[in-house]
Amino acid sequence: MGGNCFNLELNLKITDINTISFQVPRDRRATRWGYAEWNPDLPSSPMRILKITTDAGHVGYDTYGIAYGTFAPPQSVVDNLIKPLLIGEDPLNRELLWQWMTNHKGLSEGVVGCIDSALWDLLGRMADVPVYKLLGGYRDRVLAYCSTAPNLGSPEVYAQHALEAKARGYKAFKVHAYIYWNPHTNEPAPGKPAFPEEDLEVCRAVREAVGDDMVLMHDPWGVYTLQESIHVARELEKLNYYWLEHPMDERRMEAYIELSRSVDIPILAPELEPGSAYTRASWIRSRASDMGRIDVRQGGIVAAMKTVHLYEAFGQQCEIHGGGYGNLAVLGATSEETCKYYERGLTLPGVDRDIAPDYLLEPCDPLDDEGYVQIPQGPGLGIKLNWDYINDNLAND
Repeated sequence: MGGNCFNLELNLKITDINTISFQVPRDRRATRWGYAEWNPDLPSSPMRILKITTDAGHVGYDTYGIAYGTFAPPQSVVDNLIKPLLIGEDPLNRELLWQWMTNHKGLSEGVVGCIDSALWDLLGRMADVPVYKLLGGYRDRVLAYCSTAPNLGSPEVYAQHALEAKARGYKAFKVHAYIYWNPHTNEPAPGKPAFPEEDLEVCRAVREAVGDDMVLMHDPWGVYTLQESIHVARELEKLNYYWLEHPMDERRMEAYIELSRSVDIPILAPELEPGSAYTRASWIRSRASDMGRIDVRQGGIVAAMKTVHLYEAFGQQCEIHGGGYGNLAVLGATSEETCKYYERGLTLPGVDRDIAPDYLLEPCDPLDDEGYVQIPQGPGLGIKLNWDYINDNLAND
């Protein structure tokens, strides 16, 4: 990188915002209960990325969806809501634009996160500097955990997958067991009643397989009752699991307060509660959980950094939810004391997680032999798009 991050053009204007839609292979099918069923033989489906352009020709892309399955907004949303707000504005005023978008009643946190990530990518490309350095670089690699897809099969399947992950170099492994799935009939289910005993069978099998020297976590994705959560938490304590993540509906903070009072294993939440730092301040004050959760889908890099610094001030961990370039930039600008892990997933037995998808020239998060993922070192968010593939597979929005 030969650029000078202090030699930036000022008084720039956003001149265009558009989405690029293209076909990609699909491996998840939506069920009637709103949770995906894994199937590697499905037909292709469209993916969208977002591009912001300035009057000087600088560009920035949203990147979370490219690496982790969340799409940019459709062009209709861009044309009707985003362009009227941002065209003609200075892209370097990221805090101002974030405040505008956050206060806009028509924009979801996911859309705000997409736009904000693209603005950071644009700045990094202009400066020829990685975004994590612009945020205040702290580290160039982060310890990863293998985060499984849900509903993989029997406890023995999970145990074998954990052994494969350990052999690959992972030092930590997170179980997503039976989520919106009936393990007895092998069919989609409505989520509640959940299957906590069957989940525990998976958790026990994984611990027995990998031994005592691997960090383990469990994430039931909000399907338990309070009583089930307390029971599962106490059983996980016996198995020396590191955390219990998002076990209940997060709209019920009082239930989380009671759970955190009742068990010793750290409770990791909220994961999906909107409001980023604003709502998590209430969770910290109420002692509703022991560790926090955030990702760039929930308002972008600006929101994630506000949240991380909030937890740092209170001496609590704030683990980043999910993978992707934006989350890696946040992790590169924070310490292990506050954000210890990178979530690498969702993984499936027999599927090579180290191969780049067709629309990227290289993987977003290659894992080294010590269980670490490198923070991308290229300018911006470090994404390297395979434009030959994208242009050959363009689709209607």
